[in-house]
Amino acid sequence: MFRYHPLEAASVLALGATLCASPSAAEAQAPSTELPSVTVEAPRTAVRAKPAAPKPRVRAASVQRPPKPATAPAATAAPAGGARPGETLAATRDGLNRAPTGQTQTTIDRSQFDNRPAFSVADVLRDSPGISIKQGNGPRDFGISIRGSNARNGFGIRNLVVFDDGFPVTQPDGLSRSDLIDPHAYGAIDVVRGPSSALYGNYATGGALNFRTRPGGTIDGVEYGVDGGSFGYLNNYLAAGKKVGNFEGSLFASDARGDGYIGNSWFNTQTVNFLGTLQVTPDDRFTVKLINNDLTTRLPIRSSLNQFYQNPFQQGCTTGATAAPGCATVTLFNNGFNAAAGTDKETAVQAGLGRDDRRTIVGGRWEHDFDNQTTWRNQFVFDDRNINQPTGSTSAIGDFPSYNYMSDVVRRGDVFGLDSTTYFGGFYNTLTASSDTRNVMPGGNATLGSLSSNLLSTTTNYGVRAREELKLTSALTAVAGIGWEATSLTGRNTAYSYAGAAGTTTTAVTTADRQFQNTAPELALLYRLNSEWQFRGRVATGYGTPQVGNLFVLPSGASGNNTQLRTQKNLGYDVGADWTPNNALKVSVTGFYEFFKDELVSQATPLAGISYTFNAPRSEHRGVELAADWKFLPGWRFSAAYTYLDEVYTEYVESITNGAVFSFNRAGNKIPGISPNELTARLGYDQLSGPLQGLGGFVEVQRKDSFYMDNANLLKAPGYELVNLNLHYKTDLVSDYFKALNLYIEVRNVFDRTYVASANNISNSVTAAGIQNPASVLANSTNSIYAGSPRAFVAGMKIAFK
Repeated sequence: MFRYHPLEAASVLALGATLCASPSAAEAQAPSTELPSVTVEAPRTAVRAKPAAPKPRVRAASVQRPPKPATAPAATAAPAGGARPGETLAATRDGLNRAPTGQTQTTIDRSQFDNRPAFSVADVLRDSPGISIKQGNGPRDFGISIRGSNARNGFGIRNLVVFDDGFPVTQPDGLSRSDLIDPHAYGAIDVVRGPSSALYGNYATGGALNFRTRPGGTIDGVEYGVDGGSFGYLNNYLAAGKKVGNFEGSLFASDARGDGYIGNSWFNTQTVNFLGTLQVTPDDRFTVKLINNDLTTRLPIRSSLNQFYQNPFQQGCTTGATAAPGCATVTLFNNGFNAAAGTDKETAVQAGLGRDDRRTIVGGRWEHDFDNQTTWRNQFVFDDRNINQPTGSTSAIGDFPSYNYMSDVVRRGDVFGLDSTTYFGGFYNTLTASSDTRNVMPGGNATLGSLSSNLLSTTTNYGVRAREELKLTSALTAVAGIGWEATSLTGRNTAYSYAGAAGTTTTAVTTADRQFQNTAPELALLYRLNSEWQFRGRVATGYGTPQVGNLFVLPSGASGNNTQLRTQKNLGYDVGADWTPNNALKVSVTGFYEFFKDELVSQATPLAGISYTFNAPRSEHRGVELAADWKFLPGWRFSAAYTYLDEVYTEYVESITNGAVFSFNRAGNKIPGISPNELTARLGYDQLSGPLQGLGGFVEVQRKDSFYMDNANLLKAPGYELVNLNLHYKTDLVSDYFKALNLYIEVRNVFDRTYVASANNISNSVTAAGIQNPASVLANSTNSIYAGSPRAFVAGMKIAFK
């Protein structure tokens, strides 16, 4: 059933980080690098010491952030005062990816998912407010939305920038995919929310994610784990790491496979993730990054709402001729190019729909300290996305290699006697590709017919960024930043049509050469009132240009001219407060209001797997984010992440064609795909002492409101509530070879609710008289819905070796 892919080994010259020090400095060296705290404890009033004079220079080796106990995530802003006392400049630069001062941010620590099966980002990111997750086209392909920014996209991740250990894994065209993410590899995940183009550039209209792999020193040996459970799921994974002298490296590898809970959704995927750092001199550090993911998966066809109610898991869908009620089908040309020889309606199983993709990322980073106050960082990433995706009546085939270079300087000093941290950098990235769209024809195993279209495209971005953090008083920090970027999109799309039984070929060529320039300023204030209260305010901007492929897709799904698309821009205001009255309680709340211009919105077309993108002239996004963590009794903990969203079109007239063109004003309508209320809450207990020390469990509730699926607000996808139960046990082992054992079992969707895990936006339609079709008609619109998993049992174990 599965095609076997050998687990790829990474044999890379690992480079690791420890300062080469003089004998006197070596005596002060920290014993090992610990993962820094991933949740802001009581907000700090840390008073940063003035930087030492550049000459003479006396430096401690391997100065790191002091470790703190892991805690549940809390949405906060970075603490006032910029760098911590003793913090290295490299750590200060890393903080710009993890927790930029003044910005709303949550860090999800490994302790939140180390004692549970964690198959995908969906299992961990729900612990952060502001995050919404939807199932994409594949087992680990999830749409990740920050404040609704990506909720309307049909696949992958857009409108936010993704990093892995500070290396960008968002390609120059703005597309990120979560296929390559196995949470077992990571020690922490940073969620940065709000318009962020001043710091992260193009596509950061919603914010950024930074996945941090576990440092080799914290692994300090080898760990082997296995998860398995319902629907044939099995994941074997390995983590190895060490810190030796000036070298620190970690390697993660996994092999995951399963039958899937929907018909035609089995999968087989392998992932390798390596990070190595070498401190070659007291002033120079080299870091190497490698990620490789191979994915082979079958894909079901997205259902209509009525099909979802009839047959949510696509059972009995072997062939179109004998398909059970509610089975989704695609229409294929018998000859592979037109309807002259007839057509055939086939199910996903019959047609052999799926994906066979590879993603390879190789990065290198050099950091040089000019003195105790100034660090220069240079970083290069090669990122190659190779796809073969027969997801419907057509198959997308292509190779998308990209190159990303950035260089920046961070300096700590003072301005008019005030402590300051200054950042300035430049960047250049480009992607050039040739991609084909081919017809899928009957015959099974995604038999390919004739060429439907070819797209030659280039995406290039370059620009500069600057940022200043100034400590105005011991309690007040101000931040100002700006980014400028030029983007070039060029494309030549050739659409092929075939006439008659002989298939006489004609071509239609559409070209695009679009140039964009965008500027994004930001301002923020962070005020530390006392030991319990911290307040923050921020105004910032974001921008995101279209993808070249968006320029050539019509509302029908056919190739054509959509080259008028414009850059989307947003201006956002954040106001928030963090309250930490004691070590047992943390509460953070943020209110935001964002004004969008020319928002890029995608919706499903009649062709499976093809989305159409348009600009909504003006829209508004507003909401509230709340995070709470309460240790109300020894061993007991309650945590919650809640998001409220209210997002509406304020200017948008939609034109729908049915013989004639009919226009409808959507101003005041809710933007489809946005769930107003989402909540993840967890109540857990862990035995802290005695013979049962290490035994624990939790009950978790996930709630998502119903939401509109269309611009006219006529049809809603149903909301849901899920309950998950977990039992786990962790203990240290007294042995010459073993260090620790971790066991866990989890029941997901305890009450076996049938729910919608993903609902792509659908197009409204009209009668010949220009009357909009009602919800009863829209409920038959296909290519929208994937059902969520029924009740599932998953168990796992992990053992650590010395």
